[in-house]
Amino acid sequence: MTAALCFALDGVLVHRTRSDAAILRDVFVAHDIEPTESLLTTARDTFRKAFDALEPAPYRQSMAAALSAADAAGSDAHTDDGSDVDPDAMVATLREATYDGTAVPDAARESLAGLAADSALAVITNGPHEWQVGKLEQHDLADRFDAVVASYEVGAHVPDAAPFDRLRERLPADEYVMVGDSDAVEGARAAGFVPIEYVAGRSPAGTASGDQPRAGPDLWATIDALL
Repeated sequence: MTAALCFALDGVLVHRTRSDAAILRDVFVAHDIEPTESLLTTARDTFRKAFDALEPAPYRQSMAAALSAADAAGSDAHTDDGSDVDPDAMVATLREATYDGTAVPDAARESLAGLAADSALAVITNGPHEWQVGKLEQHDLADRFDAVVASYEVGAHVPDAAPFDRLRERLPADEYVMVGDSDAVEGARAAGFVPIEYVAGRSPAGTASGDQPRAGPDLWATIDALL
């Protein structure tokens, strides 16, 4: 029987080491913009609204809104050569800072290498495809996976069925297992995947028996034991 083992990306495969606020502050400072709380709120709120609605270029919308707010407040953002900053330049800085603010546990790398011998591996994630795949490339993990499905390419975020349906199309298998947070587990269960719920700092749960998260072994050690 062929099996496809699917993972959520953020918080499961790739862990954040810095907060949104810290990253945004660095981006603003890099472009000579005072990182006020008002600008941080504008950037975050604009991004979330655009992202939730699956609007194009949510990161660019966020940076453009911050730039407009900074201009309105009298801040003159510029590059090293004195020219005005554009939102694309800020997005490039944001992307680099975001990727640099992530890490992959050694246990994850070791476990993925072993799991790939018996299962096809995939990622189902919310976000623009290029941005999310970039996180895997940052940590030399992209080649580990047979398929990556991002919500923006199917027009719906997890827990909607669309990302799971697309994964079935791309990666035929007899059984599908999904490791992720509560949203991923909700969508996976509805799509007929075997769900394994993971809450940071706790062991996986929500297997076929529907157990609740509990303190226990590391995620990767537990997955190795289950599979």
